[in-house]
Amino acid sequence: MVNQNSQAAYRSLQDEEIGQLIHQGCSSTDWNLVQVSNDFIPDRVENCKFTGNIRLNSFNGSVNLVGGITFKTGIYNAWLHNCEVGKDALIHNVRSYIANYKIGDNVVIHNITTLAVDGESSFGNGIKVEAINEGGGRDIPVYDFLSAHVAYIMSLYRHRPKLVTALKNMVYAYAESVKSSQGVIGAGSKILNTTTLLNIKTGPATFIDGAKKLKNGSINSNFEAPVIIGEGVIMENFIVSSGSKVTDATLVSNCFIGQGCFLDKHYSAFNSLFFANCQGFHGEACAIFAGPYTVTHHKSTLLIAGMFSFLNAGSGSNQSNHMYKLGPIHQGIMERGSKTTSDSYLLWPSRIGAFTLVMGRHYKHCDTTDFPFSYLIESNDESILVPGVNLKSIGTIRDTQKWPGRDTRTDSQLLDFINFNLLSPYTIHKMIKGRKKLLAIRETSGDLANSYSYDKMKIENHALARGIDLYTMAIWKFLGNSLITRLQNGKFKSDEDIRKALQPETAVGKGYWVDISGLICPWEALDKILTSIENEEISSLEEVNSALAALHKNYYNYEWTWAADILSEFYGKEVSRFTANDVINIVEKWKHSVLELDKYLYEDARKEFSMSKMTGFGVDGTNGAREEDFAQVRGEFDNNPTVVAIRQHMHKKEMLGNEMIAMMEAVKELIAENTAGRN
Repeated sequence: MVNQNSQAAYRSLQDEEIGQLIHQGCSSTDWNLVQVSNDFIPDRVENCKFTGNIRLNSFNGSVNLVGGITFKTGIYNAWLHNCEVGKDALIHNVRSYIANYKIGDNVVIHNITTLAVDGESSFGNGIKVEAINEGGGRDIPVYDFLSAHVAYIMSLYRHRPKLVTALKNMVYAYAESVKSSQGVIGAGSKILNTTTLLNIKTGPATFIDGAKKLKNGSINSNFEAPVIIGEGVIMENFIVSSGSKVTDATLVSNCFIGQGCFLDKHYSAFNSLFFANCQGFHGEACAIFAGPYTVTHHKSTLLIAGMFSFLNAGSGSNQSNHMYKLGPIHQGIMERGSKTTSDSYLLWPSRIGAFTLVMGRHYKHCDTTDFPFSYLIESNDESILVPGVNLKSIGTIRDTQKWPGRDTRTDSQLLDFINFNLLSPYTIHKMIKGRKKLLAIRETSGDLANSYSYDKMKIENHALARGIDLYTMAIWKFLGNSLITRLQNGKFKSDEDIRKALQPETAVGKGYWVDISGLICPWEALDKILTSIENEEISSLEEVNSALAALHKNYYNYEWTWAADILSEFYGKEVSRFTANDVINIVEKWKHSVLELDKYLYEDARKEFSMSKMTGFGVDGTNGAREEDFAQVRGEFDNNPTVVAIRQHMHKKEMLGNEMIAMMEAVKELIAENTAGRN
């Protein structure tokens, strides 16, 4: 970290300045080692002890403390050893000492015990975090600018040891480059009422108030996105990224905390990684990989030995990572957008598909990765899979709409590249596989079975049939969206014009897609980057980050390549042979699917305004008091913002479909006129 002190020419103290400092209660083992800026005046240095090499800038301003107190900048009641103090800093009441620090301009250090660097330190860079598997084997060395995507690759791609070794070596090289025997407190930082700070560095605008102990870590604050560390916090072996808050007696050990995170209310985290916009209140995390938007707000909620992203953990959620045989060696994955209800339980190893709701207790190592948007429900110790039903849930739509709005990152340099799309090649590919499996199950067991068994789970007959229908509609919705987006701003006079517009701009994108903790991309494109790292063509963390950024930026180009390929398969005709009629057919399927899914959402929203949901409203009232009280608190159904948005969406999409169909009909008329003219 670059020192934030203003540039200044330093000189030795004059004899009269030394005399004044001694008169003001100051001492030094060697005044020749104390240097000051040219405009230094000793008036604001009192009761101080200086040892080692000291550099002091000038103190002419004042700072405002809580309660409206104004305090003149300077150094009062402190022992400084091998320190440099920036312009207009305030250091007041250091009970022990400050050793080996560069303290930036306008820093306030008030009422602390110890701030010191002991020997050489990398300030948390290079520490190993044993995430995902408590038994080891997935350790990740962290560094100041770790992204969820690099961490994902390092932790999960152990089948490519050359790749993992190369990335680790890059991190170790970075850790070595920041190693120093002197720490930095960034300009404009405030450290108040704190006990022990050992081997830490802070960026500009860091705010620490009331922390108990901070040891071996980096607080990567900046003026765009300050970091706040609050009362009672104890952290050891850590990195905190810009814009994050760690407050209210939270305990952190061996953790990386990404941008815009909030750990609060006595949260406890050990050997865990938290990436963009995670929130942890009250509960506990142990050996977890918390991808973007992993949220847990409740007491008695334990997240352990798993990978999560866009997760909402219900109160009392729990997982078990060992079966009392070889120890805690098991692990689990909950793909993006999953939820757990209160008191839910999963026995690892398990893998839960994207946007799945887990309810009840599951002891059979469930794998629902090919059935996204499902319910996994426990009944009489059986795991019941309800495929695709979350596509009907208004809650799913609300979640995807709220995530972008809850992005608290204000740093212009974002570490994590997040794709918020609900429907993407990643989820649609899974739906296609899931639909095929459901059709195969029905074909094998027949239509008349009451229920079907699948991989230690049970699927009811009606749920299977509905799952096929829901997946079919969602697939057509996505493919139609992609097709219309490709064509809607074009001008076409012939089928050939349509085919040219539908021609993908890149060959990359076909086949398997992955979600590397928030970044959705084709495996083919990612594999090229990984191979370049293995072959040392990419040899620095900056190059890795740039390559991943390009991957994220090109998402929509890759998406159309994939969609065009799947559209050919799903529709049964190559895109290169499409006519205006084919476009009309697909748009009709798209329009039907979009409107049907929106109707499901509309009806699901209506349930929230049913009479049963009014229980407990209108206490002690009669003659419509319950309905009136409910309306005052929750509003009217027709005026609910989400309901209004659904109606607007239905109208907008129906209009868009009609416009596209009209555009294609016009092309058909032109083709007919041209054909008639030639005849």
